[in-house]
Amino acid sequence: MSKDRKALIIEAAKKSFTQFGYKATTMDLVAKLANVGKGTIYTFFKNKEELFGEIFSSLLIEMKQTADHAINPGQPFHENAHRAMMAILEYRKKHQLTIKIFQEATELGTPAAREVIEKLERMVINYIKKKIKEAIKNDDIRPCDPELNAFVIFKLYIALIFDWEKHHDPLQKEDIAEMLKMYILKGLSR
Repeated sequence: MSKDRKALIIEAAKKSFTQFGYKATTMDLVAKLANVGKGTIYTFFKNKEELFGEIFSSLLIEMKQTADHAINPGQPFHENAHRAMMAILEYRKKHQLTIKIFQEATELGTPAAREVIEKLERMVINYIKKKIKEAIKNDDIRPCDPELNAFVIFKLYIALIFDWEKHHDPLQKEDIAEMLKMYILKGLSR
């Protein structure tokens, strides 16, 4: 019963954060959507920040799993890197909650929304960094600074997918893969 209530609260909070954003979501609203008393929420979560954090922790795990599923161990590093990045960014682009939080962080600068975006970006960069270290160890790419290169790869994807689309037609996945290969991976390849 207790786990059911917690799940109801989390689902109600997801709906509220997706529809109204972080700033406009209140514990009263979550309680109403979950059909529980406000006090019940506080038996599971200390405050709105903790509830929000719980939701985004599970979202980050889902994103990592999405990237892992995109990887084919028999393929070269650059192809797997591209597939994993596209999977993460498409997930981010299609998931309504992340869309709302990115919008709120950009338009309103809500600290909690910005903090979640930073965590998400750190997770993606750390994921790429781990894959770069594996590629170096397997001698698929030459030694380099994994963190710096993970950061550059991530920012290149963001620029090509989100920033480019502000003033141009969206690039095809193949074009983005080619850019990654041309700007980053040919310089790291053996």
